[in-house]
Amino acid sequence: MRDRIIAGAVVVAAVAVTVAGCGTEDGTGVRDGGDAVITGTPPATPYDGPLYVPHRAVDEDSVRAIRIESGAAGRALECDGDIYSGGGGPGAWSEGDGGGTPEEGLEAYFEIEQPDVPKDGYRVEREEKDRVLFSYDVEGRTKVAVIVAKDQRNAPGWGPETSASCDPAELPASFTDSQWYEIWTDEKGDRVPITEVTTSEGPEHCDWQKAHFLQTGPGGGADDRLYVRDPDRVLPRQMLTSAYDGDVTMPRGARDTGYRLHDWELWFTGDKSKAYVRTADGVEAWPAVKEGTGCA
Repeated sequence: MRDRIIAGAVVVAAVAVTVAGCGTEDGTGVRDGGDAVITGTPPATPYDGPLYVPHRAVDEDSVRAIRIESGAAGRALECDGDIYSGGGGPGAWSEGDGGGTPEEGLEAYFEIEQPDVPKDGYRVEREEKDRVLFSYDVEGRTKVAVIVAKDQRNAPGWGPETSASCDPAELPASFTDSQWYEIWTDEKGDRVPITEVTTSEGPEHCDWQKAHFLQTGPGGGADDRLYVRDPDRVLPRQMLTSAYDGDVTMPRGARDTGYRLHDWELWFTGDKSKAYVRTADGVEAWPAVKEGTGCA
């Protein structure tokens, strides 16, 4: 949901995946176009848990809630960090919306739920009489899991029951480079979860595409805040805690977070009202966006 930006939080829902050992140049199995289901290299440790785990909606924004809502699909993931996204299926669909085979059930998942994930490169990891686990793997580890089931209540045919995914940063650039979010790296050059730090262009429907938003989370050094680069002054002034400044001196005591995006370096001081971004041309001060303001 890249076009909904609210002060203090960028509402993101992005899921991506790759499959190992399927003959692509990057070794991940990611392909542009093609079949939704392919024959992939079996994982070293295939998921051996139940394909059905009771799941329910939880009125809470937390990793715990995602795990409860994603049921067995969440258990099938092999994330390096926390689970990023997941939940139960739509719960009901009309005759003809479901598929006649598990593979068509996976296609129904794409059509009914419109998830922000690749549409091909999955493989069958586990099968039971009325359920199939499709996984999309990176180096033999499941980063997205979709469980389809047959003839669920008010949902005839094969269709989605639960799904879950790891943070997009665990997915290769061949997918994430085409998504709305930007993946930063840390001091070791490793990709940083977008729940810690990410940037994105502003939404077009508010005519904010010339602005650039920076979201920091628990690991971002600023306790889940939203900052903005706005050299063209496209945002309402009342949204910002101060004005954007594209030419400042790095404050004494500023701390280099180690986060990098191309030639950008992210720095912070003890004052959380601004983020400092060192570029090849100098240092910029990005103001925080005020809570309760934004583009919906």
